[in-house]
Amino acid sequence: MNYEPMLIGKKILIGITGSIAAYKSILVVRLLVKAGADVKVVMTPAARDFVSPLVLSTLSRNKVIIEMAEGDEWSNHVMLGRWADVFLVAPLSCNTLAKMAHGLCDNILLAVYLSATCPVVVAPAMDEDMWQHPATQKNISALAEFGNHIISVRKGELGSGLFGEGRMAEPEEIVNYLVEHFFRAATLKGKKAIVTAGPTYEAIDPVRFIGNHSSGKMGFALAEALYLQGADVLLITGPTHESIPYEGLRVQRVVSAAEMFSAADTAFADADIIVMCAAVADFRPVEVAKEKIKKKTATLELSLTKTGDILKHLGSRKKKGQYLAGFALETENAEANAREKLSAKNADCIILNSLQDKAAGFGVDTNQVTIFDRSGTVLSLGLQSKKEIAKEIVSFIVSRIHE
Repeated sequence: MNYEPMLIGKKILIGITGSIAAYKSILVVRLLVKAGADVKVVMTPAARDFVSPLVLSTLSRNKVIIEMAEGDEWSNHVMLGRWADVFLVAPLSCNTLAKMAHGLCDNILLAVYLSATCPVVVAPAMDEDMWQHPATQKNISALAEFGNHIISVRKGELGSGLFGEGRMAEPEEIVNYLVEHFFRAATLKGKKAIVTAGPTYEAIDPVRFIGNHSSGKMGFALAEALYLQGADVLLITGPTHESIPYEGLRVQRVVSAAEMFSAADTAFADADIIVMCAAVADFRPVEVAKEKIKKKTATLELSLTKTGDILKHLGSRKKKGQYLAGFALETENAEANAREKLSAKNADCIILNSLQDKAAGFGVDTNQVTIFDRSGTVLSLGLQSKKEIAKEIVSFIVSRIHE
């Protein structure tokens, strides 16, 4: 995951308590620092039994604070809570949770918490029986009522060797939470976006279908890029193994071209930005066999009919203020076909990628595209990751809608 644009220069204070899950805090620090954040760490004395302050100070590039005072030097907990953009307590042990819920202050971490003026996020970690105890549930509810943000525990293998609820969220999930809830850009705030992604499967019989090799990677990357710029995003996706790391990004899963047509048509009226990235099947069987077709003959003939042209349909419905972008995947006469599609579909831009381009197309993590828009602009984006391509496409769209 590429967090750099969202986290560069952000000030994040991490609190670590006495839990076996403290080892995960090492990777949290590393991910944040690598993304350009300024990270400081405060620990409870008990946390030293689980993770080395030396490791954390080396990774964070800042001194780790453990005691209220060291020698004749006072650890200024008030300034720490004012310095940070976010105070993340991960892991949050059962003991520290109880103290936070009742306002106790017997170590530097609790002093920072009680004086913090920034948002506080906690990621609990404990054994299942401790987590489910009524006292713990009352304490976590109290923290939520105080306005703190709770990253839910996960189900999995626990320190006791048992399997159940109480496992701390994984480092990547924690960083995603911070990005989503505190560091999304406001460039597209208030805008509604639709992205289509992946292939469609057109049934031949109950077990076979006509499809293509689209992985959905490009469409998913575009949905994430729009979401991180502040848009309210609906991702309509055909069958794919791809997933979205942000809870607020809505996903509607469909299978066939007809289902994708209906979903896009329904959502279109309220959308400001529409990016049609899906590799929709152009044809479907006229009839779908009710039972599995048996291999009784040497050949099998299928009668096919065209599927609905989603991009053209939406182009015919487009209103002033809506921005419609389409994709064109070509194997020959790429530029001519893209320009023709731009005109015929009433799109605002067509994003061309060709299967003739090395390391681009279906199933790979990289792409290179050329954007053709109605003003005559031609913008070529060289080979790079699909996530980087998505950011540049979104930047192009932003420049057009803010003209």
